[in-house]
Amino acid sequence: MDERWPRQVYGVGEDPDARFTLANERTMLAWIRTALALIAAGVLVDAVNLPIADGPRRWLAAGLVLLGAITATGGWFRWARTERAMRTGAPMPAPTLGAVIVGGLLVAAALVLTVILLR
Repeated sequence: MDERWPRQVYGVGEDPDARFTLANERTMLAWIRTALALIAAGVLVDAVNLPIADGPRRWLAAGLVLLGAITATGGWFRWARTERAMRTGAPMPAPTLGAVIVGGLLVAAALVLTVILLR
């Protein structure tokens, strides 16, 4: 019996070529690195005395940390969906996580630009 976790991934289909599984894992780790960078940016915005009013600075910091958490969670689910698709021969899932990150970064950039232009 296969004892690997999560069961909803490893409990179906057949093991794909190890190279594809390892590539999928490397992609998930890249999402984790991106998440860590976003969280670190949020901590930096909150910790460093930037010339931004407290309200917008806190919203920017919280938004970056939240975006990092969403990225980490989305990276995990993306890994699981892709691994399951490879195991069952289903089509690969659509890359929706990138759009979420781009949207979040656009909001953060708009907030920073607004603060800079209104100074």
